[in-house]
Amino acid sequence: MTAVTAVGATAPAAALRRPAVYPGQPFVGFTFDYLVIGGGFSLLVLALLASGTMPSASVFLKEHLWTFVLLSNSAHFAGSTVRLYTRPGSFRDLPFLTMGLPLVSLVVLALGLVFPGALGQNLLSLYLTWSPYHYSAQAYGIAVLYCYRSGAPWDEKEKRWLRLACFAPFLYSFLTIPGAGLTWLMPAAALADPAAAAVRGFAATAAMVASFAAPLALFVRHQVSGRARLPLISLLAVLANAVWLVLLSYQVAMVLAVITIFHGLQYLAILTIVHVKEQMKRPGNGAPAWRHAAGFYARCLGLGYLLFQVWPHAFVLAGFSYGESLLLVVSVINIHHFIVDAFIWRLRRDPSYAAAAASGGSGGDAVRHPPAQAASADSFRASG
Repeated sequence: MTAVTAVGATAPAAALRRPAVYPGQPFVGFTFDYLVIGGGFSLLVLALLASGTMPSASVFLKEHLWTFVLLSNSAHFAGSTVRLYTRPGSFRDLPFLTMGLPLVSLVVLALGLVFPGALGQNLLSLYLTWSPYHYSAQAYGIAVLYCYRSGAPWDEKEKRWLRLACFAPFLYSFLTIPGAGLTWLMPAAALADPAAAAVRGFAATAAMVASFAAPLALFVRHQVSGRARLPLISLLAVLANAVWLVLLSYQVAMVLAVITIFHGLQYLAILTIVHVKEQMKRPGNGAPAWRHAAGFYARCLGLGYLLFQVWPHAFVLAGFSYGESLLLVVSVINIHHFIVDAFIWRLRRDPSYAAAAASGGSGGDAVRHPPAQAASADSFRASG
């Protein structure tokens, strides 16, 4: 766990001379940040699976796929809830989010099970439509977080271009996912019209090209213009998300499960870093960083197991089918997560996120540093 204890051990923020391609300032270390938070490990694994050079690895992954989903993705959904209820002042500052939203979610879930055609199917379509947006917003949040952490403050215009580049994969998914996105919101007759189909195909192709060309063009533009540079790890996170949503057919079950594993790892890494930094700064803290990280993950994993493995069976006992119960539980948990995630990453006055964005120095210095304050609001701000 020496990597976790290295959180906050960073180099000076803005070096006068930077390499031609700036790698960015890591949280833990370049290997961990690039492979886990940047998504590099996901590209290696997915390339290995696609090549078929190691069939034994593919078989192992398929046999233990849902164990990996539990350890990563289920825990990441629970992570936002654990963070919400362990953050000091949450009940006072966010009464609806902490007390009202869970009740609303339960009512909506029950109604969806009772009326699967009228409401249940629409909940599933809403989740499938919203999910690629959430993924793209997380890529944007990671990219901006490393920009600020690397001493590269951006103005609103520059962030707007980066945001557009990050959300091109969402647009592609919105136009192409069966049963969700445009196919959910538009009548089938309108989509079948030849002219509409041609426009939709052109827009999907443009979004597919932009998903890769836009972030690369922005990266090259910053390299040659001498302006605040987009760190290489920010570019990697954006391109990894484009690979997940565009090249790998987001709706394919096996690939979707693998993608959710790495998306969950990204989120858990950032959330755990924030949690550990906050806990280490509390008065009277006597526990090492690894213990805070392990305890936080254990709570996330336990709650994730209850939500995804146990909760659906409660509805089976009430007379509903397991498949229907699981689908609607997953849909409602996702939607709840998207809403909670959006709120907990938008808290401008929460110093822990500013401290995470800062490239060095004490927690107080990080909070007073304007780019770090901006990052606390911009990073993950659209992740809901």
